[in-house]
Amino acid sequence: MTTADTHHAIEAVWRIESAKLIGGLARIVRDVGLAEDLAQDALVIALQRWPESGIPNNPGAWLMATAKHRAIDQIRRNVVLERKQEELGRDLEVQQEVAEADFVAALDDDVGDDLLRLIFTACHPVLSTEARVALTLRLLGGLSTEEIARAYLVPEATVAQRIVRAQRTLAEAHVPFELPHGAERTARLSSVLEVIYLIFNEGYAATVGNDWMRPALCEDALRLGRILAELVPYEPEAHGLVALMEIQASRIRARVGPSGEPVLLLDQNRARWDHLLIRRGLAALARAEAPGNALGPYALQAAIAACHARARTPEETDWTRIAALYDALAQLAPSPVVELNRAVAVAMAYGPGAGLELVNALTSEQSLRSYHLLPSVRGDLLARLGRADEARAEFERAAGLTRNARERELLLDRARSTGT
Repeated sequence: MTTADTHHAIEAVWRIESAKLIGGLARIVRDVGLAEDLAQDALVIALQRWPESGIPNNPGAWLMATAKHRAIDQIRRNVVLERKQEELGRDLEVQQEVAEADFVAALDDDVGDDLLRLIFTACHPVLSTEARVALTLRLLGGLSTEEIARAYLVPEATVAQRIVRAQRTLAEAHVPFELPHGAERTARLSSVLEVIYLIFNEGYAATVGNDWMRPALCEDALRLGRILAELVPYEPEAHGLVALMEIQASRIRARVGPSGEPVLLLDQNRARWDHLLIRRGLAALARAEAPGNALGPYALQAAIAACHARARTPEETDWTRIAALYDALAQLAPSPVVELNRAVAVAMAYGPGAGLELVNALTSEQSLRSYHLLPSVRGDLLARLGRADEARAEFERAAGLTRNARERELLLDRARSTGT
């Protein structure tokens, strides 16, 4: 194996093992920032040694043992952590005598709890949304600062600063590395689900740049969602979010044309949809809809996505049910964006005039002033009603609001073709 091959293998190991590694270390040192530093130190040592010695049979165990030794050295050097040295150093010195595999096995007993603690810590509401996203991708997605910056098209220094500030904020706020309980746990779970879905959405419909989608971000969000759902199997909304992401992700291959141009839902070749992901999504939705569970916002959105997934052709789509589900979603989690989506469903179920009436009621909504999908939807409905000049102006306005180059071109094409 060449050095390059070894480095690629190490990167793959890091993606798989880093969350467990950081979670286990954070439980020991009680500091997420320090845990990540120790894990990164172990990775650097692996990059130095493995090209010569070869990749160990249990690379995760090797990384954990190496990080453990670094933790002992760190504690011995750090006067500030003198009290912890006495407690932690003693425990680790005893474990030092245990075989490497036994040590990792002992940590693996709590690996589920460690990952859950790490997710809840990285998504703590004390952090800004941007910081939560960056820290989650770093700690749980195994992404480098450069990869996160590239995914979100922001300077690497900006992402690095967000991560450092997030770790400092967690330390200064004395956020404990533990699972919250009761009402706090419910509130924190909402934050966790929000962060994972934000990551997925940025991959599914990129906010800025030249690419319509960034599938790698969708994959990271799906992986995080699946992990979370298995760690909290009793939380219907965790399964609802996974169901929503699985079904949405099933369309990724069909959402772009040969040149990378966007293909809208009703124009997609449904044979290109990933039916394995659809089956997984429907299974997750069934868990969310289990008897006794009240449907939350993610489960309702997954039920809407399922209506599309079950339709073999656009004409078979049950738009009446979709409109009813959006009514329920608007009652449970009201927002202007939900109302806009409800208007689309109403237009499909009951005609463009009914939908346009709802859209027109949203034109004075301040939060939608710069939201390009409002004029885009309005343009579509106007075009269907034969009001070509008005529709063309709306498509042009939408094109001026979007920051995604692919979407802008799509909207300008619609403006050019309207009424011709």
